[in-house]
Amino acid sequence: MDNGETEHEAVGVLMLTKGLGRGGTERLLVDAVRHLDRSRYRVEVAYLLPWKDALVEEVREAGIPVHCLHAPHSTSVAWLGRLRRLVRAHDIAIVHTHMPSAAVAARVALATRRPVIIHTEHNLWGRYRPLTRWANRLTYRRNRAVIAVSDGVASSIKSRVPVDVVLHGVELHRARFDSSARGHARASLGLEAGESVIGTVGNFTAKKDHVTLLRATAIVREQLPAVRLVLVGSGPLETELRETVATLGLEANVLLAGSRGDVPEILPAFDVFALSSRFEGLPIALLEAMATGLACVATGVGGIPEVITDGRDGLLVEPGNADQLAAAVVALLQDPARRDELGRLAVVRAGDFEVAGAVRRIERVYDEALGRC
Repeated sequence: MDNGETEHEAVGVLMLTKGLGRGGTERLLVDAVRHLDRSRYRVEVAYLLPWKDALVEEVREAGIPVHCLHAPHSTSVAWLGRLRRLVRAHDIAIVHTHMPSAAVAARVALATRRPVIIHTEHNLWGRYRPLTRWANRLTYRRNRAVIAVSDGVASSIKSRVPVDVVLHGVELHRARFDSSARGHARASLGLEAGESVIGTVGNFTAKKDHVTLLRATAIVREQLPAVRLVLVGSGPLETELRETVATLGLEANVLLAGSRGDVPEILPAFDVFALSSRFEGLPIALLEAMATGLACVATGVGGIPEVITDGRDGLLVEPGNADQLAAAVVALLQDPARRDELGRLAVVRAGDFEVAGAVRRIERVYDEALGRC
């Protein structure tokens, strides 16, 4: 980085994403913008979908301007003109894109030497739709640099654009794992103090494979009849999940808690955090659970094995394997000492991914892209 006597003027950075609803990518973006060095970067945020705005006020409360570009339909194009005007009027030097569809369109709309475009890849390329993969390949060289959220994501990228792997972290100060937090969390969810509770956080999409988690819960119930499963989230598969709950006879065992803005506050209610995803980049909900001190069981997909060492700070299972997931959960629910040990080491591991350190690495990518190093 430049250590000369001349001070650089603060660089205009625009974070561009599809929405600001509650999700791992959105959470990562919001935490990151709060930690960017304001003396060096003038950061603003723009999003496309007007109804995905749950985190907008949180960004504004941090003193960061937020702009809705209003693209309510996949065929909307007027937002591209609004993006160009915003970039010009606010002297934006870096457009940092998140989410592939918004990124592809921005690369085309801003097809000049300025601004520099940097993209964060949050998911495996092989999991995108064929049209998205094709559009990525066609436009990817417009990126000055790419940030991947895990080594697994980086290895899936089919491009010669330089890729920096940054394992994004969480706000560790939000995590609470003391005994009083547990009581308050259980009360807020209507759970009894002595219940055995499995919990997960994630939108109801095929990627998260909640159906396997429900099937695993049915198996767990055979040994622990009063077990409770708390599903925090919402999404397009909610109706299907409710039907699965009924089919498995789990109405008394499953609590659908909805999409919540107080996830760090309710995580201590869980005895075990379970993540049944079919694929992942790097799940922020898992890192938050680890930082809270929860014993975690997760599928060994995507970037998850880069965070959890199986048997040390969590347990890894095969995706789609309800029997294996259930066995791991039962083992932890029946062994409080093992849960406590895994939770203790999970807190230590989560500390390696604290968000401020990740943002310092992102700033280095910015500086290299602008030739300021």
